[in-house]
Amino acid sequence: MRKAQEPELRLFVFHHSGGSHLTYRDWPSAFPAGWEVQTPNAPGRGPMDDRPALESADALVAHFLDELGDRLTGRFAFFGHSMGGLVAYELTRRLLDAGRIPPVWLGLSARGTLRPEGDATRRHLMSDAELRAELAAMGGTPSELLANQELWELFAPSIRADLRISETWRTTPLTAPLPVPLSVFGGTEDTVAPPHRLDGWAAASEHFLGLHLFDGDHFYFRDRLSEVAGRIQDDVRRALLLSEPAPALTHRA
Repeated sequence: MRKAQEPELRLFVFHHSGGSHLTYRDWPSAFPAGWEVQTPNAPGRGPMDDRPALESADALVAHFLDELGDRLTGRFAFFGHSMGGLVAYELTRRLLDAGRIPPVWLGLSARGTLRPEGDATRRHLMSDAELRAELAAMGGTPSELLANQELWELFAPSIRADLRISETWRTTPLTAPLPVPLSVFGGTEDTVAPPHRLDGWAAASEHFLGLHLFDGDHFYFRDRLSEVAGRIQDDVRRALLLSEPAPALTHRA
């Protein structure tokens, strides 16, 4: 039995490259009252955070592993969007490798399957003008940030650092599918992580719960949070059923 003060479930939502919890500020209200939805930030988010942005996937995952600490107990789940999918996936692997309790469910959003050489696109190496145009086309970055030179200079280092992490990500191949139920989410018109780049995740879990595509681009959830949150809730419930022990068989004399 869980302690009375513990939530029914903790859902950790990990943000995209150059993002922060602000993009996901409406998420907690979209889930049941018994769920505790947390949206942790990577270092270097905004003018109040003077920590340098991290520039390697290992450092970023280690940061979250340390920061979340004893919150990774009881029932918890991970949902990661774009770069956040990298974080959620690698955190799950580290917990399993360390013999710790893994999440009851893993959700990967707009994150293509692994490529040995990393992504072919190198947005983190673009000029300022090219990168601003690219970010405007992708959506998800406030237009006032892209249009204001002072704001751009403030946020550009963390955006480039995050993109470098996302685009140069390497990981060791799985020796066996993860025992954690996995769902994948994406936008039908996403040019960053198009649907065909998402198919390969099915082989990464013993319990693949499906690829869920929604009308929209890389940030498909902006206009359909209620629908996406409902799909997450359904899949978490399916995952929890998979974790329940099978009823004992009774034998009649």
